[in-house]
Amino acid sequence: MLAGYYPRPGDLLTRVLATGTFDILHPGHVYFLTQAKALGDELFVIVARDSNVTHKPKPIIPEEQRLEMVNALGAVDKAILGSEKDMFEPLKEIRPDIIALGYDQRYDAEILEKELIKRGLHAKVRRIPLSKECPLCSTGTIIKEVLKRYG
Repeated sequence: MLAGYYPRPGDLLTRVLATGTFDILHPGHVYFLTQAKALGDELFVIVARDSNVTHKPKPIIPEEQRLEMVNALGAVDKAILGSEKDMFEPLKEIRPDIIALGYDQRYDAEILEKELIKRGLHAKVRRIPLSKECPLCSTGTIIKEVLKRYG
């Protein structure tokens, strides 16, 4: 059972799930999570474990600290760390109605939906098509700017 997790109050609320690394939290993350929340009533977020981030450089901010930051955001109802073994494991308890993907997340929505169905999960997958545009709206851009100024 998820720590501090409360069962769904009937089927009246639409539960949305978003996932990500959320390293060096920035306005692009806030935009993504706000747009995800707008798809339903409750927003759960799975924060990637340090050990599972393999598609980009390892996070600078430790997973517990990233989790704390995401949980502090107003749009987020509950954030948890992901499973180190199976990315679908937490979904069995969260039971989302919708999974929100960021514009740059590497998942194919159609393949993901089929995999969910195979596992008895009937969530719809929706991609947030755009990101917030600002000078420092990506972790990579922030890191480059820090290195330029202080490196």
